[in-house]
Amino acid sequence: MKQQSRRQPIWLPLAIAVAVVVGLFIGNRLSPSNYAADNDRKVNAILNLINQDYVDSTNLKDLVEMSIPEILSNLDPHTSYISAEEFKSSNESASGMTSDIGIQYEPINDTITIIEVIPGGPSAKVGLKAGDRIVSIDDTTTIGEKVTKGAIAKRLRGPKGSKVKLGIKRLNSDKTLTFTVTRGNIPVNTVDAHYMLDKNTGYVKVNQFGRNTYREFMQAMIKLKDEGAKRYMIDLRGNGGGFMEMAVRMVNEFLPANQLIVYTHGRYKRNDREWWSDGDGRFQDAEVAVLIDEFSASASEIFAGALQDNDRGLIVGCRSFGKGLVQKEFVLPDSSAIRLTTARYYTPSGRCIQKDFKRGANEEYDNELVERFMRGEMDNRDSIKVDKSKMFATAHGRTVYGGGGIVPDIFVPRDTSGVTGYYIEVDNAGLLQRFTFDYCNNNRAELNKMSDYKQFLRMAPSDDNLIDMFADYAQANGIAPRWYYINVSRDRIVTKLKALIARDVFGSQAYYPILNRNDKTVQAALKALNKHKAVFPITESLDPKSISQKRRGLLSELWLKLRS
Repeated sequence: MKQQSRRQPIWLPLAIAVAVVVGLFIGNRLSPSNYAADNDRKVNAILNLINQDYVDSTNLKDLVEMSIPEILSNLDPHTSYISAEEFKSSNESASGMTSDIGIQYEPINDTITIIEVIPGGPSAKVGLKAGDRIVSIDDTTTIGEKVTKGAIAKRLRGPKGSKVKLGIKRLNSDKTLTFTVTRGNIPVNTVDAHYMLDKNTGYVKVNQFGRNTYREFMQAMIKLKDEGAKRYMIDLRGNGGGFMEMAVRMVNEFLPANQLIVYTHGRYKRNDREWWSDGDGRFQDAEVAVLIDEFSASASEIFAGALQDNDRGLIVGCRSFGKGLVQKEFVLPDSSAIRLTTARYYTPSGRCIQKDFKRGANEEYDNELVERFMRGEMDNRDSIKVDKSKMFATAHGRTVYGGGGIVPDIFVPRDTSGVTGYYIEVDNAGLLQRFTFDYCNNNRAELNKMSDYKQFLRMAPSDDNLIDMFADYAQANGIAPRWYYINVSRDRIVTKLKALIARDVFGSQAYYPILNRNDKTVQAALKALNKHKAVFPITESLDPKSISQKRRGLLSELWLKLRS
C-alpha cells in the first residue's frame, strides 16, 4: 500500500481532542452545572494521559492556547480569547500611556486586520487606515499563521523609538504596501476635539467609549455651552465602541425622564437589564446630530439608536457596522480572559441591530463591509440592504429597521471629489504623512512660535507653494508629477496637508477644524441643523413599569398598527 503523499500533522488529531475537552472545561467554569466536577476530572485525566503517555513530547500549555480560539470561533464573531500577555497589555493601555504602534486589530480569515487607527498615534502618522490587512511584520509573513492576538502584540510592541516594518494589503491597491512605523506613546484621550463650527453649533469628536469618555465628553460639552453652543454635532465616525455604560450616560444627558435608552436580553435572566433616563440631563433642550459610518459599532450604535428611536437626534452619514451583541469579560486563573457574548442589546423601539451571521462562518461575516462597498452602498442610499421583516417605529412613528446596523436619517455618500489615481498613489505610499513629518521637523522653531492653528493658517505657505513642495517631495520618493490629476486633487491634498501639519504642532484639537471645512457629512449635518430638521414633536414619556419584557418586543408592531 502506497504511503499518502500528504500527511496530516501529527498533532492535529490531538489538538482537536484537546479542543473538545477544553471546551467542556470552559463551559463548566462559566456556567453552573451538577456535572462540573465530573467534567473537570475528565479533562484533567485526558491532559494527564497526554502528558504521561503520548508518543511525542507535547507542550500542553501551547496546545490549550491554540485550541481555545478555535473553540470560540464556532460561537459568534465577537466572542474572543485574550492571552494573559495581551490582557495585561490592554489594561496598561487603558490606564495610561504605552509604547506601541497605535492600532486596534483582529485576526480575520488568518490575516491581521486593522479595526481602528488611534488618532495621533504612530500608525496614524505614517498613513495606516482601518480596514488595512497586515500581511507581514518585519518581512515575516503573517498570512495563515495560527497565532493569538497576544503573539501578534508581542511582535508589534517594542521599545519606544524602535521601528517595525509592516506589509499592508489595501482594498484600492493590487500591490503590497510597505509602512515603517516608529513605536511610541499612544494617546489615551477618547475625545479628540471639540470646537465651535459656527456661533451656535458645537462639534465633539469621540474616537471610542473608554473608562473616562463620559467625563471627557461632559467637559467638552460644558465648555462649548459656555462658548455659546445651543446645538451639537457628535461625530462617532470610525468609533468601534467600548463601554456601554459610557454611551448610556451620554445619551441620558439629552433625554427627559423615563425614556428607554437600551435594554439587553440573554439566555439567563441575570443578563436581562434595561436603562432609562433619569431626567437630570443637562442638554435636554439642545438640538443634536450624530455622525456615523460603516466603522461606527457597538456603543456608538447604542448612542445613535437611542437618540434616533426617541426622536431626539438626527443621524447623518452611512449605515453603521451592525454589532448588537454584548460581551462580558471572564478572567481565567492564569490571568488570560474570555470575552463571551452573554446577551443581545435592543434599542428603545425593540430592534436588535446585529447583522446576520452563521455560527462558525466568520469569513462571510468579516467580508460584509467589503460587499457593501462592492455593491455601491457607500455611494447610493438605494443600495442599502435592509430587512423589511424587521421594521420598527420610533416614538413618533418614523420607520427604522433592525438587523444590519443603524440606517441614517440623512444619507451622505462617500466623498470622492479630488480622488484621482495620483492621490491614491501618494496616499497609499504614506507620502502625505511623511511630507508633513519632514516639513514640521525642518520648520519646528518657526511653527512653535505660533499660538494656535488659526495663526498657522494665516502664516502657512500659499496653496500654490504647498502643492509645489509636495509634488517635488513625491517625485523625490518615486512618484512622478501628473499635473492634470494633481490639479484635480489640489483642494483635497492641500486641506489634508494643512490639517496634518496643524495636528503635529497643536494636536488633534487643531486637526478637525481644518479637515471638517470640506467634510461633506459635517456640512450636510450642519445644513440640517440650520433647517431645524433635528427637531421632532415631543411625545409623552413612557412609565418604565408599564412595559414588561414580553410587551417591549411588540411595542413597535403596536405603533405601526396605530398608524395604519
